[in-house]
Amino acid sequence: MKNTNLPSGTRDEFGIEAEVKETIQNKLFKTFRQRGFRKLTTPVLEYSDVFKPLSAEDYRPYQLLDDQGEPLVLRPDLTLPVARVMSTTGIELPVKWYYGGDVFRVKKQLSGSYNQLTQAGIEIVGYKGLKADWECLEVALSGCKSMGIENVTIELSHAKFVDTLIEQLELPDPTKDSLKQALFAKDLSKYSQLSQPLSDTQFGRFLSEWPWLFGNFDTVMDVVATLPEIDGLQSIITSLKSTAAFINQLFPKANVTLDLSIPSPQSYYTGMAFRGFTDKSAGYLFSGGRYDDLLTNFQNVKTSAVGVAFDVDALVERTSLPDDQPGALIFFDSDQWQQAEETLAKVPNSTLCLTDSFESAQQLAASTNSCLIDLTKSR
Repeated sequence: MKNTNLPSGTRDEFGIEAEVKETIQNKLFKTFRQRGFRKLTTPVLEYSDVFKPLSAEDYRPYQLLDDQGEPLVLRPDLTLPVARVMSTTGIELPVKWYYGGDVFRVKKQLSGSYNQLTQAGIEIVGYKGLKADWECLEVALSGCKSMGIENVTIELSHAKFVDTLIEQLELPDPTKDSLKQALFAKDLSKYSQLSQPLSDTQFGRFLSEWPWLFGNFDTVMDVVATLPEIDGLQSIITSLKSTAAFINQLFPKANVTLDLSIPSPQSYYTGMAFRGFTDKSAGYLFSGGRYDDLLTNFQNVKTSAVGVAFDVDALVERTSLPDDQPGALIFFDSDQWQQAEETLAKVPNSTLCLTDSFESAQQLAASTNSCLIDLTKSR
C-alpha cells in the first residue's frame, strides 16, 4: 500500500488557514509593488555553492545530485539566490526587488520546527545610506500593521559592534578571540576570567555588563555611554539611535530593544540587523539587515545591499482567522444552472451543491453545518 504520510516537519495546508496564508502573501506583494519593488523569481533547486556563506547549523539543506553529478540543494534561503541572479545578469544598479516562495531546511527531529517555510521579502541593492535600512523597517512594520499586528518588538543589533570594540582592548589576539566566543556563548565564568585584567581600565564598567547588554534600548545605551570615544563605534551608535528615533516616530506602538552582545546573523552582514516579534510568538515575524558583502560571494565588486524577509507562516499564526460561519449550499436541478448562479451571486458565503439527490444534499449540509437552499421547490 502506498504510504500517504507527509515527510516529518512538512505541512499539509488546506481550508481557512491556507486561505489566510494566500491573503497575507497577496497583501505583502501588493505593498511591495506599491512601493516600487519589482518581482524576482528564483529556482527552487540551486547549486550548493550558492549557500556556502550560510551558517551550516541553522541552514542545513536537503541535498541531491544533477545528471552530471553536481551537488544541488533545495533552497534553504531566498536572499542568496537573489544575489546570485544579480551577479550573473549584469542588472544596472540601484534596484529594488521583492520575492516570495518556500524554503527548505533540515530540522532536528522533535524540535517542533517545520522543514518547509514560506517567506516573502524585499532586497534593496545599490543604496549605501540609512534610508534603505529605514525603507526595510517601514515595509516590515507596515506589513505587520496591515495584518492587525501593531504591538511589535523590534530588536536592533549591529554586525560590527563587537569586533570594533574588542579590537580596542589591550589583549593578545588569541585572548580577544576567546573573549568574543565566551561573550557569545554566555560562558560567564570564562568571560570574567578573560576580562579581569581590564577591570580597572576605561573599559572596565562596560565589560562587566557586556554579557547582559540587551533589552530596553535606552538602558543599553546608558551602558554604552560609559565607553571612551572610539571612532569606529561612533557611527554605529549614531545609526542605531537614529533608527530607534525613526521607529518611535512612525510606529509609536512598537517597542524598540537593543542587543549588543550577539554575533552577526550571518558572516556576510556588515551593518545594522533587525528582527521583529510579538510576545505571543515563539519565532520572529521578520528579520533582515544590511549585508554589503553579500554580492562579493559571487563577484569581485562590493555592492551595498539591505533587505528584510517575512516569515509568512508566523504571520498566519498571529493573524485572526475569519469566523467559521455556517455557509449555504444551493441545491438545484441541472437545468436550473443559471438560477443557481444568480443565487450564488446574491447569497454571501454560499456554494453550489453538486449532489444528484436531495437526500445527499441534506447529508452534506448537516456534515458541514451549512444551511440548504433548495431551488427545486420553486418548480
